Formats: sequence, structure tokens, C-alpha cells
Amino acid sequence: MCKRLLIALCLVALACHRERRPLSVTANQARHVIEPEIANPYEKNAYAISQGQQLFEQYNCSGCHFHGGGGIGPPLMDEEWIYGSSPAKIHQSISEGRPNGMPAFGRRIPDFQIWQLTTYVRSVGGLEPQPTTSPRSEEMQARRAEEPK
Repeated sequence: MCKRLLIALCLVALACHRERRPLSVTANQARHVIEPEIANPYEKNAYAISQGQQLFEQYNCSGCHFHGGGGIGPPLMDEEWIYGSSPAKIHQSISEGRPNGMPAFGRRIPDFQIWQLTTYVRSVGGLEPQPTTSPRSEEMQARRAEEPK
């Protein structure tokens, strides 16, 4: 009786086909996943670029990225970006980190500073459009002493 039951179970197990699903996504598949783009609130903002530059130095980003030329970290001035050059991808790289070296700063830096860093990083790579208007009002613009108002 036990032998017959064991043989029947083996036959049933061999006859059944189980659905197979991949448990992990490969890096190549991850590149093709379409994610919604998050707009950069500081795009075309000269003040944000300036603040991002100061933060880049204060947080010692230049220690790995060598002022944008690359070193331990990848260069920021070339045309090929490992994880993407969109504002959303750069923000994600800074906040969540990346494997093999880029630490996650999302819980250490406020989100608005991450966006300012993102704006600066894009400007270093020539990806951020130049500001169309100055962040200062007309009255605050620097003038020579002899210029009339």
C-alpha cells in the first residue's frame, strides 16, 4: 500500500508543471524599467546651483568625484552616466546611494539640499540649462559706481 502511494505521488509530481518566475531583476532588465520622472524644483535656478556647489564642497563630494573630473567616484563631466543623468536618477543616486561606493545620504541631508546638489551636478556635466533670469531682482544687480540707475 505504501509503495503504491509513493509511486502515485511521484507520478503526480512529475506530471505537474509549476510556473516559474524570476525572483530577481537583472541589471539589464532594470535599465529598461520605465519609472515616472520627478521634476527638479530648482531647474534653471542660479541660486540653487550656487548652493549646490557649496554643499558639494561641504559634504566632501569632491573627495570622490574630484570637482567633477572623476577619481574614486565616476566623473560628472562626461556624457555617459552609469545610472542616468535625469534629475530624478541623480536625486535617487544621492538619496539612496549606489552599489560599490556611493553612500546613501537620504536620511542625513534634507531633500531640498539633495535637489540643490542635483542641480549643481547637472550643471557640472553641462546638462542643466543656464538660468534665463537672475535670482536677484533688478535693484540688487551689481553696478559700477559711475553707472546711473
